[in-house]
Amino acid sequence: MKVEQIYTGCLAQGAYYIESKGEVAIIDPLRETEPYIARAKKTGSKIKYIFETHFHADFVSGHVDLAKKTGATIVYGPNAETSYDIYQAKDGEEFSLGDVKIKVLHTPGHTLESSCYLLIDAQGKNHALFTGDTLFIGDVGRPDLAIKQDITKEDLAGMLYDSLHDKIMPLEDDLLIYPAHGAGSACGKNMSKDTVDTLGNQKKTNYALQEDKTKVAFIEELLEGILPPPQYFSKNAMLNKQGYDTFEHVLDKGNVPLDPIAFEHLANQTSAVVLDVRSPEEFLKQHVPNSIFIGLDGSFAPWVGALITDLAQPLLLVVPEGKAEETVTRLSRVGYDNTLGYLEGGLESWIAAGKETQTIASIDAQTFEEDYQNQKNGTSSILDVRKPGEFDTQHLLDADSFPLDFINENMGELDKEKPYYIHCAGGYRSAIAASILSARGFTKLTDIKGGFGALKETEMPLS
Repeated sequence: MKVEQIYTGCLAQGAYYIESKGEVAIIDPLRETEPYIARAKKTGSKIKYIFETHFHADFVSGHVDLAKKTGATIVYGPNAETSYDIYQAKDGEEFSLGDVKIKVLHTPGHTLESSCYLLIDAQGKNHALFTGDTLFIGDVGRPDLAIKQDITKEDLAGMLYDSLHDKIMPLEDDLLIYPAHGAGSACGKNMSKDTVDTLGNQKKTNYALQEDKTKVAFIEELLEGILPPPQYFSKNAMLNKQGYDTFEHVLDKGNVPLDPIAFEHLANQTSAVVLDVRSPEEFLKQHVPNSIFIGLDGSFAPWVGALITDLAQPLLLVVPEGKAEETVTRLSRVGYDNTLGYLEGGLESWIAAGKETQTIASIDAQTFEEDYQNQKNGTSSILDVRKPGEFDTQHLLDADSFPLDFINENMGELDKEKPYYIHCAGGYRSAIAASILSARGFTKLTDIKGGFGALKETEMPLS
């Protein structure tokens, strides 16, 4: 028996490859299927099952493409309804894979169809539980993504409590827990950076698995401080229910080099968003006018999903050398399939063609302190674009909370005639915010390098 966790840091997502006696099961695969197929070919094995723990909201799963390519059966738990062929398993049903078995445990709460998969080894011993978004390391899944007219988030939270106490907590303490996500995912509040643990340790350390916690207390604690889900969550869930275009077609359409003239023509003719994925420093220094920055080296796909509201939005890319295919791939993982191409030769070719560029001022924390203290009229404002919880923990005394997550909704509160200093925790999110504001006509913007981490080293008063 072979169990492999295939973890993707950008999405904080874990897919799983299970192999026994030449038969393979994949749990919660990503959009691109070739890595799973290649693993199976390497040992001459056949992918027999694709198990989905639930309808994922934070990424587009590769289950539909993988089933078409391999003939594998897509398995969901109870209550799953799709527009493509699946096997809807019953609670407690077992599937044979080589000389091991995989048992379905229906665990509604995160969503109504959420299920965990219990791996039973050749000796009949429970070996591991693949918990999807039902149980994370240090946390549990949010219960506000599958709300219907007659079902509230409180109802789902109560279901989750029952699932944890009735289905998971009675299992053995030495059982390995393999969740679908780790720290950085928006599917929970306080997930650990660890991506595997034992159930026994989780019973000791996870707030949601405490024996003495009542259902009422559990529901209150689970719902406290949950931010609204990113807007793309419901759209990704729908793609996972209804199906989607093949990854290969998306890649062929998007991984197309364009010279500056063709790039500019497409931008003008299609109302495409120019998405610059270089580093924050490179973007702020010089970029294509009105382009948006979301860098590959940060939480790229989740921020694209949170900030670009239309999955069908045409996109044109400015990428580092050799990063076009990776960028198109990572966009497709969250359902952004309408990439039209990338600027061949990068910004250098744009400049060489005599095209106009823009810049956004960026200063270090010490210079900001001097500039701000020397202001006589106090007309500038400081925008802290971190999450509300980060701001509440500690912030500059004079700063305003202006979370990047809600910039599109809150932009109307700002004055285009007013100067703004912008910072986040380290510099990534502030560059995104500055790019969006700049593209919307704000011209008096200054980014603070190093973010709040650098600002704490100055003498600026904190609150």
